[in-house]
Amino acid sequence: MDTLSHLAHGFAVAFTPTNLLWCLVGTTLGTAIGVLPGLGPALTIALLLPITYQVAPEASFILFAGIYYGAMYGGSTTSILLNTPGESATIVTALEGNRMARSGRGGAALATSAIGSFVAGTLGTLGVAFLAPTVVKYALKFGPAEYFSLMVLAFITVSAVLGSSSVRGLTSLFAGFVVGM
Repeated sequence: MDTLSHLAHGFAVAFTPTNLLWCLVGTTLGTAIGVLPGLGPALTIALLLPITYQVAPEASFILFAGIYYGAMYGGSTTSILLNTPGESATIVTALEGNRMARSGRGGAALATSAIGSFVAGTLGTLGVAFLAPTVVKYALKFGPAEYFSLMVLAFITVSAVLGSSSVRGLTSLFAGFVVGM
C-alpha cells in the first residue's frame, strides 16, 4: 500500500502544468533526436545537463525521462520508414517495420510502434515501481561472497560465449574486471 501512496504523490507532482510542459519539451526533443541516427538520448541528456542548475529537480527528471522515451519512439520511425535504426534499441523494429512500410502499411507500423512504446513504457515503469523495494532488500544483503559469485558467473558466461578468439575475449573480460574493481 505504501507504493500506491508514493505513486499518487508522484502523479500529483508530475501533473502540475510546469512539469507537463517540461514533459512535452523533453518528449518532442527526444523524438527529434531519436530520428537522427548517431545521436541518442544519452548525448542529448549530457548536453542538457546544465539546465538542471536552473530548473527544479522534479522538472529535470521529467525532462530527461521525456527525452529518453521520445528518443526510443523516434528511433523506431527511421527504422520503419528508412530501414535505418535511429537507436540501438530499434534494430529489431527495422526488420518487420520496414517490410510493412514497403508493402504500403507504414502507417499501421508507426501506429503499432507508438502504441507498443507507450504500453511497454507504462508497464515497465509500473513494474520497476512495484518491484524496486523487493530488489533493494536483496541487493543490500549482498556481501563479498555474493560479489565473488557474480564475478565467477561473469567468467563462466564470457568463457562460454568466447568466439574464435579466446585471447581477445579473455582480455576484454579482465579489462572489465579491473574496471569493475
